[in-house]
Amino acid sequence: MADKKIRVIDVNMGVFEMNDRIAAEVRATNKANGVFMVNMMASPGSGKTTTLLRTIAELGDEYKIGVMEADIDASVDAEKMAAAGVRSIQIHTGGECCMDAAMTKAALEEFETADLDLLFMENVGNLVCTAEQDTGATVNVEILSIPEGDDKPLKYPLMFTVCQAVLVNKIDTRKFFKFDDEAFIKRVHDLNPNAEIFFISSKTGEGFDAWTGWLRRQMAENK
Repeated sequence: MADKKIRVIDVNMGVFEMNDRIAAEVRATNKANGVFMVNMMASPGSGKTTTLLRTIAELGDEYKIGVMEADIDASVDAEKMAAAGVRSIQIHTGGECCMDAAMTKAALEEFETADLDLLFMENVGNLVCTAEQDTGATVNVEILSIPEGDDKPLKYPLMFTVCQAVLVNKIDTRKFFKFDDEAFIKRVHDLNPNAEIFFISSKTGEGFDAWTGWLRRQMAENK
């Protein structure tokens, strides 16, 4: 039997290649419009919304700020933002555990963010898939609370690898929970030596000057 010629077509590409391409487009568009986008990631109950509200209260006189609230369902957080007078939009992910670049691009087009200086995305609450997807944000920020423990960089290393800043929230609860600051800092820097770490309380405001000062510097450098 004659040899058959088999045509082989190589269509291999990275699983996230399309997402990364769209993310790069999102970043380029935001930069051209002068929009600094912060992807806020954390587990449920870490204090993302409260941290955002205090951050916006401290920066609201300096910048035009908007918030994209991403959840599987409900609009509780967007309602909180609206009640505080913050321009916001609610995004339902349709069961997906995190935002990806395509969702972000669609939300940006619907929200019309070109006139903003600073845009926060409050991502869906978890420490796993949110770290895997590039949303096109200018910077990634992780919020961890004291009650969650200092071992999270060991359990969720990718999250702490992809973030430019880590906020350790609820430091006002130290007397109730054991948390080793030095061990935590070492674990984060073993994964990501350049990560900035801020210990804050979104309840009392402690530590917010350092956090908002860092954010101001990042925005200035991104212009």
